[in-house]
Amino acid sequence: MITGINHLAFITSDMEVTIRFYRDLLGMELRGGVGHGGYRHYFFGAGSAQVAFFEYDGAAPMDQKFPGVKTSKPLGFDHVSFTVATRQTLFVMKDRIEAAGIDVHGPVDHGVGWSIYFYDPQNIPLEISWDCLDIVQMPAIDDDVDMGPIAQQSERQDDAWPPPSISTQPADMVAKPGNGWRMRQKLIEAGKAKPNAEYQAILDAEK
Repeated sequence: MITGINHLAFITSDMEVTIRFYRDLLGMELRGGVGHGGYRHYFFGAGSAQVAFFEYDGAAPMDQKFPGVKTSKPLGFDHVSFTVATRQTLFVMKDRIEAAGIDVHGPVDHGVGWSIYFYDPQNIPLEISWDCLDIVQMPAIDDDVDMGPIAQQSERQDDAWPPPSISTQPADMVAKPGNGWRMRQKLIEAGKAKPNAEYQAILDAEK
């Protein structure tokens, strides 16, 4: 049912610095954004997924923590890893980031891939990875403490959770206006975006 990651959302105290870092240094395209009332939400491309940032008054950089290092702080987040296709590209990115005066750790050989580590201007821990293995049987797990049957299947196990007792009907499939709601029509009118096929069918049905 899940087809991919739409976006990961982080916080920045300076959107201009963030654009310079992610677009101009890492080469991630600036795909879109919305801003109003001292509040911004901008999106950068990462393949079919996106990395997004909120900017608002009072935002502050994270406390710096290296990826994988244990912590008792209630973070709920460790780091973001981006993918490159070749070993050469991994080293091109390393050279480029170091030329910007940013410390880079690695490459580190993790068995399934090589990685470099660094921080963005908000102290968000980042990784760039080159995969050196093609996984041919999932889940591919090497754990010295066997988790048993729960970790032996890669696909969803339908008996793990109760099925829905109520199915939302098409007439009830509506959404409340949120941040950027008014932006949609502006982008369409400016020729910068258009409804996808499913949303266009919904609009046509409402006429």
